[in-house]
Amino acid sequence: MASRTSTLKFFSLLIYPPKVFMVLKATLAEFPALNGQSVSYAVLEFPSGTTNPPHAHPRSAELLVLIEGTLEVGFVDTKNNLFTQNLQAGDLFVFPKGLVHFQYNADSQNPALAISAFGSASAGTVSIPTTLFATNIDDNVLALSFKTDVPTIQKLKAGLALEP
Repeated sequence: MASRTSTLKFFSLLIYPPKVFMVLKATLAEFPALNGQSVSYAVLEFPSGTTNPPHAHPRSAELLVLIEGTLEVGFVDTKNNLFTQNLQAGDLFVFPKGLVHFQYNADSQNPALAISAFGSASAGTVSIPTTLFATNIDDNVLALSFKTDVPTIQKLKAGLALEP
């Protein structure tokens, strides 16, 4: 009997201790075998003192399980109520579909490792800082929206500029 290896059903995530926050995704874009499966996941690696900035997933809720370390997590509901929780290894947390949420490793000594599952092969990610300050939204519009001045907006944009 001939043996066949399926390259469509296998995907490997290289995990190593990064110096900055890293997301290693297994979504439809990285793993075509997820087409039509309504599932994907991500490995989130948090060195000490790092954050996964406020963001949202427009096509799926997120179920996060903390494998190692501690995380402060939270989301904001549609009435602007903030829900937060301090997670320990083994804890689960649900971020509802489409709501802005974040994770933060406040531990100054130890990294944190989490796995997130999504109910979509392509949950999508909308990064709030990038969407607002690393696009071409007019500085005056942002300054008026945040009740600040244009130089402050330009400082925020400079901090998010992509490195060449």
